[in-house]
Amino acid sequence: MRFLLRITFWLGLVLVLLPRDKTPESEKLPNIGAADAVQAATAAVSDMSQFCKRQPAACEVGGQAATIIGQRAQDGARKIYQIINDKKEQITDEKNEKTNRNDKKAPDHTGSITVAGEGDATASEAPQDTLTQDDLALEWRGPEATAN
Repeated sequence: MRFLLRITFWLGLVLVLLPRDKTPESEKLPNIGAADAVQAATAAVSDMSQFCKRQPAACEVGGQAATIIGQRAQDGARKIYQIINDKKEQITDEKNEKTNRNDKKAPDHTGSITVAGEGDATASEAPQDTLTQDDLALEWRGPEATAN
């Protein structure tokens, strides 16, 4: 409760001390200096600090309300955090599923070349060794070394 009052006070003080543009409405307002504003604010804060002594029941209820509001804020933050994490996990799972589907996808074939096991049965009956005896009789020779 005091925290909220202090924030309100300091925010109000900052807003009061900000420079203003000169307008016809602002010239009609009374002129208050910064020192006067600080004095008035100090008096207000001191009066607020005495409020709990004058009205203890109001301070007790205000403290309980602040505790409940704080607890609800924590619960809300926890829910938001959980929603964000769940969404993050869902996105990660979707990416993993997409990657797995792409990995399992059969390779693309144009149809111009038949792959063994596809199309007609002649692919499996084709001979594996197509070299003739003349091809096998030739002796292998590596490239000739050139002398420099």
